[in-house]
Amino acid sequence: MAPPSKYSPEFREEAVQIALRSSKTISEVARELELNSETLRGWVKKYQKQQEPALDAELTVNERARLKELERRNRVLEMEVTFLKKAAAYFAKDPR
Repeated sequence: MAPPSKYSPEFREEAVQIALRSSKTISEVARELELNSETLRGWVKKYQKQQEPALDAELTVNERARLKELERRNRVLEMEVTFLKKAAAYFAKDPR
């Protein structure tokens, strides 16, 4: 049986949040918190695994609406990019 952890669940959660929100590497955050980097890395992986949705989970109504809006916006932006490419090619022609 493993010995009890010397880190409280609150400390672990806070360390994971710092590691995820920081622009620093996990090793740098671990060093600042005086932790082994592999310990923090394990906590982060465990947290991320718990947070990812089940593969067969259905989208909520809000998620479906947001997805539909993002897909629509993506189509608009793709059309704009296509137009701008054509315009750039037209104006890049040598007038000589």
